[in-house]
Amino acid sequence: MKLALTTCLATLLTTAAWAEITITDLRDRTVTLDAPAERVLLGFYYEDFLAVAGDGAADRIVGLSRGPWADWRPKQWQAYTQTFPQLADLPDVGDTESSTFSIEAALATNPDLVILAGWQYDALGESAQQFDTAGVPVLVLDYNAQTLEAHLASTRALGQAMGTEDRAEALATLYADMTADTAKRVNASTENPKVYVELAQKGPDEVGNSYAGGMWGGVIDRLKGQNIANGQIENWGPLSPEYVLAEAPEVILLSGSEWLNRPAAVPMGFGADKALAQTRIDAYKARAGWADLPAVKNGKVYGIYHGGTRTLSDFAYFRFLGKALHPAAFADVDPQAELEQFYADWLPIKPEGTFVMQAE
Repeated sequence: MKLALTTCLATLLTTAAWAEITITDLRDRTVTLDAPAERVLLGFYYEDFLAVAGDGAADRIVGLSRGPWADWRPKQWQAYTQTFPQLADLPDVGDTESSTFSIEAALATNPDLVILAGWQYDALGESAQQFDTAGVPVLVLDYNAQTLEAHLASTRALGQAMGTEDRAEALATLYADMTADTAKRVNASTENPKVYVELAQKGPDEVGNSYAGGMWGGVIDRLKGQNIANGQIENWGPLSPEYVLAEAPEVILLSGSEWLNRPAAVPMGFGADKALAQTRIDAYKARAGWADLPAVKNGKVYGIYHGGTRTLSDFAYFRFLGKALHPAAFADVDPQAELEQFYADWLPIKPEGTFVMQAE
């Protein structure tokens, strides 16, 4: 009888403890879970989810906003579906970028938690309240903010939600330590070059987006580069060719990816061929007036994986750019090796392809 009462009490205490999972998300909302999530509708931050949730993470996903993964990062998607074939069979609930996100389809997956990026939650607007009405908690993360604080808060919130707080804390500590080392090196440098970043998706005949504040803009700011987009755009948008030439950037960053049906894009990321990336970058360098830019004349044009920002592994891309902006301060840093080690320690696949490169 005593054993039965003890067992019952332990069960009640465990249930009560799980009922006390209260999280403040990245939109300063209070999210309460009865227990760690086991049926997750995952909107974005796919690799971060797998890294933080650890073993069995893929089995806890019941639905996806598939477009931002399968369409934006098709080779990455291919790598993960080879490891976790069940991902390809999960319901696709659409995506907010194409205005196809269906809350009805999301609810039909019977999730006990919906995880959205801040930009997805913002795009849904008042319609996101339908999840509240259905009694399904929504956790908003924001690695896109590209700040140390938002990265750490997103990681810890995800760990709380998945019951993997120790793993999340280890990842947060790694990210904070690498960020601190990067900042120390940057602060020791006196260099402050002008930087231009462009999304190299459309090819050289059409100007792609640049970034200010968040994403690559946030990276450049934290590395103490002079981002020529600052004050010209809000968040993202194209800069005029005339403005870029007048600013004479000393470093040019072309952000590429695995986009489908983009024959002139700079291919970067999983499965990307370095020789082809060089050929596509050469086409950008051949734009009118670019031959006279300091970045082109001095061999300071770089390709980088667009999927390398807004994620826990982006510290390696920070350090690659740190090496580009402050070569002496980062002389002993090998960002490619650091990226490979991150995948070996935290993710179930290898980063095979071309993720960063200095153009010839």
